[in-house]
Amino acid sequence: MSPNPKTKLLIVEDDPGLQRQLKWALDEFEVECAGTREEALAAARRMEPAIVLQDLGLPPDPDGVEEGFACITELLRLAPATKIVVVTGREGREHALRAIRLGAYDFCQKPVDLQVLTLVIDRARRIFELEAENRRLAESRPANALDGVIAASESMAKICRLVQKLAPTQATVLLLGESGTGKERLAQALHGLSTRVAAPMVAINCAAIPENLLESELFGYERGAFTGAVKQTRGKIEMADGGTLFLDEIGDMPLALQAKLLRFLQERVIERVGGRELIQVDVRIIAATHRDLKAAIAEKTFREDLFYRISEVTVNIPPLRARGSDPVLIANYLLQEACKRHGKAQMKLAPDAIAAIEQYSWPGNVRELENRVNAAAIMAEGKLVTAEDLTLEQPADGGIVLPLREVRQKAESAAVQRALAITGGNISKAAELLGVTRPTLYDLMERTAIPVPK
Repeated sequence: MSPNPKTKLLIVEDDPGLQRQLKWALDEFEVECAGTREEALAAARRMEPAIVLQDLGLPPDPDGVEEGFACITELLRLAPATKIVVVTGREGREHALRAIRLGAYDFCQKPVDLQVLTLVIDRARRIFELEAENRRLAESRPANALDGVIAASESMAKICRLVQKLAPTQATVLLLGESGTGKERLAQALHGLSTRVAAPMVAINCAAIPENLLESELFGYERGAFTGAVKQTRGKIEMADGGTLFLDEIGDMPLALQAKLLRFLQERVIERVGGRELIQVDVRIIAATHRDLKAAIAEKTFREDLFYRISEVTVNIPPLRARGSDPVLIANYLLQEACKRHGKAQMKLAPDAIAAIEQYSWPGNVRELENRVNAAAIMAEGKLVTAEDLTLEQPADGGIVLPLREVRQKAESAAVQRALAITGGNISKAAELLGVTRPTLYDLMERTAIPVPK
């Protein structure tokens, strides 16, 4: 565990001996100690700690717990983002649970096992940093069309940069991604950052409208064109004149209509159903689908010439499970929005909820995450949303973070083994591939117990 720069940690403990022991064990943190509630609050104002290690028994009632609970309440009122880890005796589990209901992050029992305590504190630090990053993103993003797109992961950051490059152009864009990955949100950003922003963006879901109605929805119709056509009606393409037309789920568009759409894209003119007049329309096309259009072309359910017309630039949106820490950041953002929407006090994700979010595969992507968080915000009791509230299973390891040393060793071992496999066991070539010297490679192999190839 090597926080850098040093994370600020406040120890609230009235035993000077235990204070010294803990301060020595946690020397990689910037540590301050306090022996009373008043000292703790003064230190919190001064240093703004990320983590507080809180003993419940404080003067003037060191054998009781009420002074400790009062300290927790006031610390959280002073600094709501602070993670409080409560230290309690083995018989004090109920007190620990009460502290967590008040908003404490976690607890650790006395006598303190320094290895367990270090793990708990490191997890608290990680959650604090994730939440701080979430707040930083929310505050630093300018008010523009990409608001609401949380992109801490490099994969989504690249997508946002690409959207900003494409938006001012007139390029036809194809957005590819699983259902619920935010294709419509990015389409709105492409329009909102474009020179067409003053004109309308008109969206149509090609999968949601029956085939016999889709043509008239797109191209419009003249009075008397069919039973029920009692007046001339403009279609979606015409309504988007000067702006953007978003064709969602274009992979589900019927073949016959694909041919008519292709003609429009080539000539930029339309004819209403039942009409003869050619109407010129200036519109930018953004299309989206969750389908594999190359496979659909091979199966002859999607026109190849239309594919090349709508995909001047293709944007592949990664699923939520491939976005690193984004699910937790998005869940935090959605939780705050849900609390505002439902008129509830602001809540936080409990440690087991964060662990469950990180390990879940999110087949429904952001849409599923939003539904679960919204329901949890309504059903949760207290200030914490748990894995149970999200109807997710907690990981068997409780979301334990491996020590950095162990993670680094595993990564080094995998890299060395791969380099040796690529080079057929040639030490010199493997060292060159890894960018290290032969002696360094031998050291790595010895440290990770990789035998020297014969």
